[in-house]
Amino acid sequence: MPTGDRKPTSASLGDVLKGLLEAGVDFTKLFAFLKSVEAVHRRLDDKLIEPKKRDLLGKGHVLLKIWIGPLDILEAIEGGRSYEGLLEHTIEIDFRGHRPQVLGLKTLIEVKKISTDPNDNQRLPVLKETLRQLVMPSPRPEKGDSNWILVQQ
Repeated sequence: MPTGDRKPTSASLGDVLKGLLEAGVDFTKLFAFLKSVEAVHRRLDDKLIEPKKRDLLGKGHVLLKIWIGPLDILEAIEGGRSYEGLLEHTIEIDFRGHRPQVLGLKTLIEVKKISTDPNDNQRLPVLKETLRQLVMPSPRPEKGDSNWILVQQ
């Protein structure tokens, strides 16, 4: 969080949210977003438990499931990186009428590489391949290649 003329420091999610609540910030939009993406806590059983304000004010990660997959709200980031330090590596996306900021793919891979979570290690090959496909130019098809359909102009 900005600290005047000093360098930014990191803060826990709970502390940040508590400070926002004390400052009178309305969390209606946050919970409207979570409801719009059908957020529930990730659990081993089949119970569907929606997140509450107290869940976000506690210590630790909040691991949710939304209609398209997992959504993790993290208190700490591997490698001692701060929220502010990662902001410059985010992109804003359009998502169901909202504009959340998410880590860019290269930075996400860097963070996952040093993670101790086995699930992060399992996801790395998919993330790396996705990045490879995004940065590599597409191969040009040649005439007679049966795997390509050429459109003649």
